[in-house]
Amino acid sequence: MTPDAASLHAAAVGLGAGALLALVAWATSVPRRDVSIVDSVWGFLVLVPALVTVALLPQAGPRATVVLALAAIWAVRLSGHIAWRHRGKPEDRRYLAVRRRNEPHFAWKSLYLVFGLQALLGWVVATPLMAAAASPAPWNALDVVGLALFAFGLAFEAAADVQLARFRADARNREQVMDRGLWRYSRHPNYFGECCVWWGLWLVAAAAGAWWTVLSPLLVTVLLLKVSGVPLLEQDQGGRRPGYAEYVRRTPAFVPWRVKG
Repeated sequence: MTPDAASLHAAAVGLGAGALLALVAWATSVPRRDVSIVDSVWGFLVLVPALVTVALLPQAGPRATVVLALAAIWAVRLSGHIAWRHRGKPEDRRYLAVRRRNEPHFAWKSLYLVFGLQALLGWVVATPLMAAAASPAPWNALDVVGLALFAFGLAFEAAADVQLARFRADARNREQVMDRGLWRYSRHPNYFGECCVWWGLWLVAAAAGAWWTVLSPLLVTVLLLKVSGVPLLEQDQGGRRPGYAEYVRRTPAFVPWRVKG
């Protein structure tokens, strides 16, 4: 299925809705001097364009309700978790480094360097949601595989986030490396779960005929593995936790697997 004129118009309006949300988040960040709030909004930068797009379609397909409901569950959980984790804390170190590299006038530059870029990326990530919801194609076996992978990924990343939150809540673990639970088998089990979520949703879109939306899960995977996820976190953790190098040596970075002796 390729998008028609009505779908393209709806998707363009969805992009505008995401940009408006990013603008509001940017305006909120300026007086706080904290652009890391964009992470708390990320889930909705994906969800809002999809909701607006589907609302404007002349007729939604049979997957629309299910796909949007799943995306809403994902967005609320992720954004809620990040907001809770960041409460009462200053700007994240990663964004602070970006701020330092782009002074002076970073407050204005962050509008496009951080918030505008995130709005665009969120819209790209949302394309499987929009395409799956618009398609009139009937449900088929590939949908079941995609939904199962989505459910697995969501449960996996949620469990990893809960385990890490409990670990960090214990003051005795302040200088320790989290290597328990799912984190024993992967250094980034939450990222692995997130990738499963988006590959699962892409399979649903593919079942609807929208194979071309594969850019969405590819983008999520590349960002997490090569850009803003694993590289930045590992650099940060390696410099602050003495035992992290040994953890890296024995534990797979992404796909959960056997621990090395």
